Amino acid sequence: MRRSVLFTLLLVAPVLEAQNPRPRARDIGLVIGILPAGPLNAITDVAGVRVGQVTVAAGDSINTGVTAILPHGGNVFREKVPAAVSVGNGFGKLTGIAQVRELGELESPILLTCTLCVPRVADGVLTWLLDLPGNEDVRSINVVVGETNDGQLNAIRRRPVTESHVLQALRSAREGPVEEGSVGAGRGTVAFGWKGGIGTASRRLPASLGGWTVGVLVQTNFGGVLTIGGAPVGRRLGQYYLRDETRSATPGGGSGSGAPGADGSIMIVIATDAPLESRQLERLAQRAFLGVARTGSPMTNGSGDFALAFSTASSVRRSRLPQGRRTRATEVVANDEISPLFEAVVEATEEAIVNSLFRAETVRGVRGAVPALPIDSVVTILREHGVIP
Repeated sequence: MRRSVLFTLLLVAPVLEAQNPRPRARDIGLVIGILPAGPLNAITDVAGVRVGQVTVAAGDSINTGVTAILPHGGNVFREKVPAAVSVGNGFGKLTGIAQVRELGELESPILLTCTLCVPRVADGVLTWLLDLPGNEDVRSINVVVGETNDGQLNAIRRRPVTESHVLQALRSAREGPVEEGSVGAGRGTVAFGWKGGIGTASRRLPASLGGWTVGVLVQTNFGGVLTIGGAPVGRRLGQYYLRDETRSATPGGGSGSGAPGADGSIMIVIATDAPLESRQLERLAQRAFLGVARTGSPMTNGSGDFALAFSTASSVRRSRLPQGRRTRATEVVANDEISPLFEAVVEATEEAIVNSLFRAETVRGVRGAVPALPIDSVVTILREHGVIP
């Protein structure tokens, strides 16, 4: 069989955002939660965090990509950051998880991609890290690569992501707006039966609560009974998990075209400038799944649901100690002061998921087309339920 030529599109957020006519949640008046968003309402509202994305798409068979999240602009291996992982349901292939849990730190960028692309992406990250100035003597690196399975839209067995795509995503990573929807690692994902993708959001605490920022980026590829701002959107559109099994007990359902399963995955990357140590970051990551639940997900048996949180605060970075020094003194947020950060991550996760759905466009793939969420219908439902004006 003749193989299709792969066309790689490097996504430059300021350019492509203007080309995507679909709104974010706040563009239709949907405000989730009580805390204010950062200026960009993105993970990059956490100072220093950079995001780079490459979409790999060819015809109707290849729909995948790479999304890279860098905690800061320096050498992450030399300036490690405290980090933690929480697992909602462990049907997934998050590489590097054991060392992150053991040492409580991150020494590489976080890469997201498709399930069968993980080994090639991990190798590409290794190339990038080993080539960084100052890493000439490095012989061990713990790379972190997360994934969701985009096989419904992508010929995943071909493993189309290459090292050059990974390097392109890493080298293009920048601060500023983050493109969302059917881009990067979200090109081929499906959520709640509609097109999923990359989404992001942030929350900034008032100065009286510390003034810290929490930013979230998600790769959505999971299901359930879609709920937006408390409104039963999935039920009203007639497309939701267990629809056929429960329809007789759920009067007034819509006449949608399918009853999607709820298996899949979500990758949640959480950044904060609050000075948190790894134990506290694990607590923060755990709360992200409350945001997932608010959108209607039960985190089913076949779903890989992972949250990875890190702190960018300079006071808690894990740089090498001077020779002869054996201890590290750090100040972290007191446990009694951490709850507002929990509220922030729940709200930002929920909104990031909604943004991934709102911004995603219809994509035709190897097993047919997956439609975008019908925004006009969603607006009507949200208005009827008093969620938006």
